[in-house]
Amino acid sequence: MQEVRRGARARVLDQLRDAIIKGEYPPGSALSEGTLAETYGTSRTPIREAIQQLQSEGLVEVVPRVGTFVREPSRRELGELFELKSVLEGLGANLLARRGRVAETELLEANVEESRLAVARGDVERYAKLVHDFHGLLIQGADSRKLADHYQILMNQLAYHRIVVSTLRHPGRLGASLNEHHLVLERILEKDGFGAEAAMRDHVRSSQREAMTD
Repeated sequence: MQEVRRGARARVLDQLRDAIIKGEYPPGSALSEGTLAETYGTSRTPIREAIQQLQSEGLVEVVPRVGTFVREPSRRELGELFELKSVLEGLGANLLARRGRVAETELLEANVEESRLAVARGDVERYAKLVHDFHGLLIQGADSRKLADHYQILMNQLAYHRIVVSTLRHPGRLGASLNEHHLVLERILEKDGFGAEAAMRDHVRSSQREAMTD
């Protein structure tokens, strides 16, 4: 029974976190324990435990005697999160470049080619998914467990998928983002660690500028 409860809590936590990150529950949305329990087919206890964890991750805010709401980072917090993203992804690109040809570099090449086709079609939703995969492959290819752990926490707090889908609709951003990814990959394949790090940090700064204009 204990294992079943832990399993229910983990399932609810993962699904609710994912829904918030993807924007299914927009910032400011009220989260009712009763409604969520019905949605996820569980009792209120796993919902309550999931909300406590998501509060510690900075994704929800619990207002005593008022309710629970999806939290949106302040403008200052958003800037700080992007600064950390720049550092972590820059490091990831550097580490991957120094590893040379590995499985992740081949997957990144395929990702950039498919991204090119998505941009040509103007397919924002598909390109947004490929952006998620590109950044994930880069961190995975860095082969650093500590980096990956800290990166995942950061990306959850940033709710990055929601930001990407929004900013990719800005005029010219699809093509610019693709070019930035291509340059990062080029530096990685050249085994230019410092160049890959600089290109990645420039890419994150470009994303930040787009996000901060919304």
